[in-house]
Amino acid sequence: MLQHLHVTDIALRAMIRKKQITFAGNSKAGIYGKLNCRSGKKLLRKNRVFFTDEAEALYHNYRPCGHCMKQEYSIFKTV
Repeated sequence: MLQHLHVTDIALRAMIRKKQITFAGNSKAGIYGKLNCRSGKKLLRKNRVFFTDEAEALYHNYRPCGHCMKQEYSIFKTV
């Protein structure tokens, strides 16, 4: 898990291009989603975190976003 405050925009873009970062999350709400999610783009920089994959987000006890990951979220709700 990488906090947005601890990485420059240039380094972040490079990591996304290299597929080292594939998901973003909200550290306050404990929600993760796709990088292109409308809800995720509204996050404050201090609350935004990044994950290499979905398994890492789940390991840190984040739940799927209900907007960009509807199927994963519905499975999460039933468990």
